[in-house]
Amino acid sequence: MTVETPSIEYSLLSPMIIVLAAAVIGVLVEAFVSAERRRTTHLVLSIGSLAAALVAVVALAGTSTVAAAGSVVVDGPTLFLQGVLLTVSAASIALMAHRTVDHPEAEAADAFTPLASVVPGSLAEARAVTAKVTRTEIYPLTLFAVGGMMVLPASNDLLTMFVALEVLSLPLYLLCGLARRRRLLSQEASLKYFLLGAFSSAFFLFGTALLYGYAGSVRFDDLAVADGDRVLGVLGVGLVAVGLLFKVGAVPFHSWIPDVYQGAPTPVTAFMASATKVAAFGALVRILVVGVPDLQDAWRPMLWAVAIVTMLVGAVIAVTQTDVIRMLAYSSIAHAGFILTGVYAGGPGVSATLFYLAAYAFSTLGAFAVVSLVRDQGGEVSELRRWAGLGRQSPAVAGAFALFLLAFAGIPLTSGFTSKFAVFQAALADGGTALVIVGVVSSAIAASFYIRVVVVLFFTDADGDSVTMSRSPGAALTIGVCAIVTVALGVFPQPLLDLAERAAAAIA
Repeated sequence: MTVETPSIEYSLLSPMIIVLAAAVIGVLVEAFVSAERRRTTHLVLSIGSLAAALVAVVALAGTSTVAAAGSVVVDGPTLFLQGVLLTVSAASIALMAHRTVDHPEAEAADAFTPLASVVPGSLAEARAVTAKVTRTEIYPLTLFAVGGMMVLPASNDLLTMFVALEVLSLPLYLLCGLARRRRLLSQEASLKYFLLGAFSSAFFLFGTALLYGYAGSVRFDDLAVADGDRVLGVLGVGLVAVGLLFKVGAVPFHSWIPDVYQGAPTPVTAFMASATKVAAFGALVRILVVGVPDLQDAWRPMLWAVAIVTMLVGAVIAVTQTDVIRMLAYSSIAHAGFILTGVYAGGPGVSATLFYLAAYAFSTLGAFAVVSLVRDQGGEVSELRRWAGLGRQSPAVAGAFALFLLAFAGIPLTSGFTSKFAVFQAALADGGTALVIVGVVSSAIAASFYIRVVVVLFFTDADGDSVTMSRSPGAALTIGVCAIVTVALGVFPQPLLDLAERAAAAIA
């Protein structure tokens, strides 16, 4: 293997370095910039660094090599996923900056608690609200999480992947507990996410140890040609997969998803639901397709079963939900099963999986952005019955939400239809007929509750206290961009499909 010069290696790692360096600078901003200027400084730093990193990703297009002593691989799938991550993360930052005037004691308040270290509902917390204290450390925490997400699918060995997994997870544990409303529910979500995340990390590490015993190395190129004890290899792959399946919310590792999504601040939920799934699936593809292709006769049946159960459980339980956030949470579980059908297809399904991840990330981010705008005097409202008549009150925003739901259902001329067609086609070509049948049935079940929401929005009269749509340039921009991407990838999907195919060629 050729040794890269420092300048070349820096250019290969520049997207990740830019984001992580901006996160470190953000910590210094917290320490040295005055409170009045801190929020604006963080916004400029965060959006600017993500934009600069995206430019660096585009500049590296066509690269296929390794860097950082062989621990990081820069190739088509890495750059494709990093581009998606940077784009949705920038939109998530704009959503986190949204401020509203729904608090009786403050001119403008965001989604985050002014003082996380005090007892929820205490006098100290009320004084912090009155003093207009804001939590600006959310921006460096988000950048650290984005940095970890960028390294995760770029990892070329299991130890680098584990470090990236922890770097993205720890900030999210904190962010989940910072909701301004529903403080106790938010803290419960943070604790639950942390405890279950610790268990998944332990599974990942144990699997790494077994795979080291199988191959004598933790690097994927060594694992791919290893000829060790097959039992160790199969057990190791299974345990490592558990750690990543937890992150994507696949059944039976999904129990944290509804509670954490509901308890976390809605902008954080939007960020987790879109970006984390992209990074974790990228890592799963890297391990299964690149690291252990010779063990596919062992991991494919496992993935087959998990995908079927995930699609059915997510779709069936979503039908019973009366809370919009929990409905979207179970919907995300079902979509994890759909994406697993692409992963099941192995190398030929990589391009379909990449396309699905890009399309789903924008749709789910837009859907949660709409949820963050529906409010009454007490804050955000996620009870479905309270959304009645919103289509007549705010037809543009409600129409965008209906568009995202139709995309989730896989209706033609939306990105969801193209995504599902791509992964089902890949699975069908590789003998996954049962997966496709279950996927179609699950999609039909899911369509029933998506249509129910559309009926509530446009064809049901409001009953009881009315709700309103909060106004926010950042949230409006996020919703608009996500809606345009959702339609564009449904009507003109070929450019991104071609890009995904060229990206996947490096490992297919």
